[in-house]
Amino acid sequence: MAKTVRRGYVPGDEKEFGAKSMEKINAAANDIFYLLNRGYNMKSASVFTGNHYMLSERQRIALARMVSSEKQLKIRTAKCKAVLEKGETVFIDGFNTIITLEIALSGTTLLKCMDGTVRDLAGLRGTYSIIDKTPEAIQLIGKELEDMEVSKAVFYMDAPVSNTGRLAGCIHGELGKYPFKVETEVINNVDFVLSGLSNVVTGDAIILDKCISWINFAKSIIDKEFPRYSYVELDKFWFNK
Repeated sequence: MAKTVRRGYVPGDEKEFGAKSMEKINAAANDIFYLLNRGYNMKSASVFTGNHYMLSERQRIALARMVSSEKQLKIRTAKCKAVLEKGETVFIDGFNTIITLEIALSGTTLLKCMDGTVRDLAGLRGTYSIIDKTPEAIQLIGKELEDMEVSKAVFYMDAPVSNTGRLAGCIHGELGKYPFKVETEVINNVDFVLSGLSNVVTGDAIILDKCISWINFAKSIIDKEFPRYSYVELDKFWFNK
């Protein structure tokens, strides 16, 4: 039996992303956005800004995941597909998508990012355990795919991560009743493979910049299932740039 876990829960997040902290985080985000648009990479921009505002490591990671440059925003927006034709195939970043939905089901920290995606702060680090919310997360994926009337869903999962085989089995078990075909691919180079495909389901920024097209899948599910989800969200400062 899967253990009961609040995926992504960190007790200090209430303070680290509370109203007072968000004033500082928003100011830092504004500076990072400025630097990215002038040719700095994310690592140097976030280190410089994080040191200036004396941000914690978790706050810095959040900013690196939330903020994008104007160029990245244009690229990702242009490639995002709002609607699929009936009978298409989708290619899913398995761990990325399932973990995000497990966190939503746990009611823990999720980031609403500048590019419209939802990202989490739960680093995989080579280990993954199936929890009580995993089957429900997969069922949410199944319902969304059925609504989209896809013909096939291919889940890609990282071979070096623990319990990948068990998760693949869980995916087939939970989605067996749905009308679309399900495939699971356990490989070493998920990011590389997805970067060359269309109809990609992921929140990974590197893949979004390189893939042919993508679907804002996790956010669509969360908007339907948890319309009042309490995201960590930046002020809309970038729209005035």
